[in-house]
Parts: sequence; C-alpha cells; structure tokens
Amino acid sequence: MIETKNLTKRFGDIVAVDHIDAVIKDGSVFGLIGTNGAGKSTFLRMLSGILRPDEGTVAIDGKEVYEDVQVKARFFYISDDQYFFNNATPKEMMGFYSAVYQGFDKNRFHHLMSSFELDENRKINTFSKGMKKQVSVICGVCAGTDYLFCDETFDGLDPVMRQTVKSIFVGDMEERNLTPIIASHNLRELEDICDHVGLLHKGGILLSRDLEDMKLNIHKIQCVLLPGTEPEDLRGLDIMKIERRGSLCTLTVRGSREEIETGIGAYQPVFAEIIPLTLEEIFISETEVAGYDIKKLVL
Repeated sequence: MIETKNLTKRFGDIVAVDHIDAVIKDGSVFGLIGTNGAGKSTFLRMLSGILRPDEGTVAIDGKEVYEDVQVKARFFYISDDQYFFNNATPKEMMGFYSAVYQGFDKNRFHHLMSSFELDENRKINTFSKGMKKQVSVICGVCAGTDYLFCDETFDGLDPVMRQTVKSIFVGDMEERNLTPIIASHNLRELEDICDHVGLLHKGGILLSRDLEDMKLNIHKIQCVLLPGTEPEDLRGLDIMKIERRGSLCTLTVRGSREEIETGIGAYQPVFAEIIPLTLEEIFISETEVAGYDIKKLVL
C-alpha cells in the first residue's frame, strides 16, 4: 500500500503539490485526474523518489521512498517524456533494466516486442512517439514490479494499442497483483479501467473515491414535470444541478437509484428517465458544487 501524508512540493513561489493525503491500495488501478499544471507529474515524481518532498512523506508499506533503493525496486516509472540512453536500442534498454530489476522477464520482453511489431535492434531515437511509449510500457510490465507509475502513458497510442496496453495491465493485476497508478487529464480514457479515482486541482486532491461508489451515488434524471411544478419544488431530492430545454428538465441528483426513483415518482411526472453518468459528468458536477469554475478545467 502506498500512503502519502501532508505531501507538499514547491518550486519558488509555486505550490505544485499542496498537502496531499492519499492512500493507494494494492491490486487496484488508481487514476489520478487533473488539468494540465495541476501537479500530477510532480506527485508521481515524489511517489517514485525522484523529487524530495518539501513537507510530508511518501511511504510504501510503511517505508519511505526517497533514497531507499529496496523500496524503489518495487516500482517502475513511465514518464510523460520518454527517456532512453543516447542511440540505445530496445534490446540494450532491456539489458539495463534487467540489471536494475532482478525479476525482469526477458522472454516476455522478446515476445511483446515481436507482438507489437517493434524492432529490438533499431535505435529508439528513430521511433515515433507512440512507438517509444510502447517500448516504455513493455519495459515497465516486464520489470515485474509491484507498482507501475504511468504519466500520460496512453497519450500518443492509437485506439487499438491503448486497449492492448489496458488488457496487459488487467492481466498482470490478475496474475501477480500489479498496482498501476495512472495520471491523465483524459477522464474518458481511464473510465473503463480505474477502480479508484483522485481529482487533482491546483496541487491538492479535490476528490478521492472508488469509481463504483461514485457512480452508484449520483445520477441524471431527464423528466417532464406536471404543469405548475418546477424542479426547485421537488422535495426529498438532493439536486446538484438543473438544466432546462423547454419542458424537458435534466437534473443531476445525489443518492441511490432507488431513492431517486421514489423521490421523483412522488410528483407523478409526465415523463422521467434515470440515466447513468460518465466519469467526466460526475467530476463536472462535483467540482461545480465545490465552487470551481468548470470552464477552466480541461477534462
């Protein structure tokens, strides 16, 4: 388990990460979502021990990460900017990582490189951005670590490759309890893989919840109410947002499906339908309630 307490990092007058308390459970996919500049990359670099926190701690199973070689051997960090040795080939990078990570699976590396149709002996600096990301992912999963830190890992991959990488992550989670921590500004990309999601905004975590719990506790209702009845008149419903298009009202409501059905049914609407929300819609609703200008968020 990864745990951060009061984690803070400043760059001059800029507070990149602001007193974050977070718990990442083993065997789950933790999605770290936020706008560009929200502090996602800085947070991951502190998790991986690249940056020293100005305040607070980062620990894996109670052991602080920074400058602890044994703890660092338990994770692999895939940065947004791909770093490889000058003029190195994938095969040469395999040799380096196999010396660093004792559990590096060379046979799997060769198999995945062949499956991805990547040339092990070609210089990586001649690869496209997407191909470089593929090499990083292959090295990461073959390292055999407990944790995989991914910073915008899906950016640059085509749709088929994104699904392939997700399938590999899921397979490793089932086989060896891998825990991926994935930072991204793309909510839709992570919706089908994440178990727990944290929303990072201005250096702090605005929300941190299990995805299924969020989806079960917030819904959208499209309805046509009886003449003379306004959405504001609906008692017993925890309405977060109201949108009107003629006689059709769209309500974002907090609560279980059963509670909402009972609440709206008491007013005998002409028409009512409960629609599941996407992860993006959930976060938009939550951030608006928290008083943030959603128009400034790039989700």
